[in-house]
Amino acid sequence: MKPGVSTHVFLQQRLHHGMLDALRTGGARTIEIFAARHHFDYADRSSIRDIADWFHSNDVACTLHQPLYTEANWSRHVAPTINLIDVEKSRRINAMDEVKRAIDSAEQIPFTAVTLHLGQKDDTWSPRSLEHSLTAIEHLKAFAHPLGVKILLQNLQNEVTTPEHLLEIVRVGHFDSVNICLDVAHAHLAAPEHNVGVDAAFELLAPRIAEIKLHDNHGQRDEHLWPGSGSIDWKNIARHIATLKPTIPTILEIAHELNETLDSAAKKSSDFFSTQSRLTDDLLQSNPA
Repeated sequence: MKPGVSTHVFLQQRLHHGMLDALRTGGARTIEIFAARHHFDYADRSSIRDIADWFHSNDVACTLHQPLYTEANWSRHVAPTINLIDVEKSRRINAMDEVKRAIDSAEQIPFTAVTLHLGQKDDTWSPRSLEHSLTAIEHLKAFAHPLGVKILLQNLQNEVTTPEHLLEIVRVGHFDSVNICLDVAHAHLAAPEHNVGVDAAFELLAPRIAEIKLHDNHGQRDEHLWPGSGSIDWKNIARHIATLKPTIPTILEIAHELNETLDSAAKKSSDFFSTQSRLTDDLLQSNPA
């Protein structure tokens, strides 16, 4: 696997070079920038230039996570305020405009992909949600393409983004260049028998997986814990990842905690990647091609 970490682990703080250095020290070969204006101000040219300078000086790839909150309304205790498939047209337009502002930073920062959220927690599947999803993807794909940014769709805790419905969206829209960011922790929450949810997601989505999100939970709610702190079977995850292309980024997306330091995040990342690499090597040796 190609190890990566999201800046989500430092979401409460303004993004700076020291954070990026720590993630690189922890083994990240890809860093996902979480677009939140209090963290990474994608509307500020000097902030963009500062982050771009770091990536141009370091051999680390970067991807982008769409903004979920407007600057004024951000809080870890409230639901996201940006919804690309909102029932209200004006709010859908505003959401797409905000995501475009974030993607526009790819003029300087060498983002290769942006992860999109279609809907919010518990949104239902319907012809209307399909139509709104197609419209949002089409508009954002057209905007991102000239900047060299690929669109990735992530499975969430809603009906719109189940593996089956994600495949339906890309099929109906003829989105041959749109791929999937598989969040294994969300898949773990999707079925009472949690490995069933994970196994089914990998089986269905494998041909379209271009990025994997890694974090843990206890099977009840989306906790974004460090791997090993919840109930996910990480040997099973390693087994699935071993069947995919080794160039696919596997991104740790960990909850932001006040007591998390640069050094502790780097060490936890490094320890996890080392453990998963050993598991993968063992699996490949016991099951040679």
